[in-house]
Amino acid sequence: MYRAFLLLICACFSSNLVDAQSTKYEFRGAWIASVANIDWPSKPGLSSDEQKQEFITLLDNLKGLGINAVIVQVRPVCDALYSSKIEPWSRYLTGTQGEPPVPLYDPLTFMVEETHKRNMEFHAWFNPYRALMDSKKNPNPASHITKKHPEWVISYGGKSYLDPGIQEVRDYVFNIVTDVVKRYDIDGVHLDDYFYPYREAGKEFGDAKTFAKFGGGMNKDDWRRENVNLLIQQLNTSIKKVKPHMKLGISPFGIWRNKTKDPKGSETKGGQTNFDDLYADVLLWMEKGWIDYLMPQLYWEHNHKAAAFEVLMPWWYEHCFQRHVYYGLGLYRMAEARSGPFTNVHELMWQLRDIRGHCPNSGYSFFSATSFDKIKSPIKDSIRLNYNKYPALVPPMPWLDSIAPAAPVLKVEMAAKSVVLKWTEANPAKEPLRYVVYRFVNNEKVDLGRNDRIVSIQQATEFTDPDAKKYKDCSYVVTAMDRMWNESKGSNAGVVK
Repeated sequence: MYRAFLLLICACFSSNLVDAQSTKYEFRGAWIASVANIDWPSKPGLSSDEQKQEFITLLDNLKGLGINAVIVQVRPVCDALYSSKIEPWSRYLTGTQGEPPVPLYDPLTFMVEETHKRNMEFHAWFNPYRALMDSKKNPNPASHITKKHPEWVISYGGKSYLDPGIQEVRDYVFNIVTDVVKRYDIDGVHLDDYFYPYREAGKEFGDAKTFAKFGGGMNKDDWRRENVNLLIQQLNTSIKKVKPHMKLGISPFGIWRNKTKDPKGSETKGGQTNFDDLYADVLLWMEKGWIDYLMPQLYWEHNHKAAAFEVLMPWWYEHCFQRHVYYGLGLYRMAEARSGPFTNVHELMWQLRDIRGHCPNSGYSFFSATSFDKIKSPIKDSIRLNYNKYPALVPPMPWLDSIAPAAPVLKVEMAAKSVVLKWTEANPAKEPLRYVVYRFVNNEKVDLGRNDRIVSIQQATEFTDPDAKKYKDCSYVVTAMDRMWNESKGSNAGVVK
């Protein structure tokens, strides 16, 4: 009995602590991987209706966990999970590379629309250089880039990649991404950690001929890094010319450099690093303003001997150069764990609390979405009922857009068993807007910093509150948000007694 009482007290304290740390602005994401059918579609060759229903179910489940952004892999191996005139339909979608879904539809149009219906962001995830998951098998049609330009392809570590040292390759990748930005209403472009491939012991990536032709007397490592720099810089410039609001995010390997190699590096002992092995100088990209957010993959636990979470999390935040840093969290490790720190919810919840407690206006993304369905421990309840009990807005990026919409004008109408709010706002540019409805009860002070008083985030200009009768009095305030999450000042207060 005494033990049960102590557990109850601890649980209440923990819940209150999480609520107290709750923040109004937080990126809450989940990766949805298509390669090898990790998340969506669950298997190749499903009908279009089955694919749609699976994606809707995924979105609804994530929305219920407080997630406000999804990062969906639309180009896993130089193929497309969307209608493209440049690359063939993905076999992960249809079962056969180059064949469209049946009945025909555009999955990316559908996914973006469904995501936006739920007031979530959609980031299109591209793998820039991976061309074949198995370098010994190439079942692709003649239209695939590996067949059209085999001289661009390097096999390494059992997979095949486009050679980043060739300008035509970089232009090809650039055109692929820009095409999607032009044609689809995505919120961001997202690249993962695969630039140059992870090193294989005793094997050298086979770009010697490319280096001899284009190296220009540079050190080979510096030349490789410059090749990746050129892609990122060119990509950022081009997508923002098309759509100035377009976010560019990178999810790098979790270690930039070890301090033993560079005094700016982290107190880690990583066997591979971004700078020295993947040739991705992600700190330079942040410093130059070429990217808008970093999402380092921190898939290690607290007190890890080589790469401790409590070392890397603050290190990345301290090197943000006034750009955003979110954190990739290894939810999949809970699905795979048979022993160790990921066998229960404590390690992941500890990581979430650390991020919220130490990194204001930051956030996280779970890898990956369907891992939630593979975990026996009550991680969903821990996130939904405690950590993400209240909604959060995606942190604005003032360097892209800092101008908020005009405040709405609110009108309150009484119905028999509810209160109906209606509002109007000046929107001469006719930009797509969302609205945040706040409710304050029993003479509470109006405080728009309190996300625990948000009762709805929506696109409609009317809201019905069936719970108003539960309170002595209610004060409602509505704000308008543009697509960059810039929030207007509050409307006039609508008071109900």
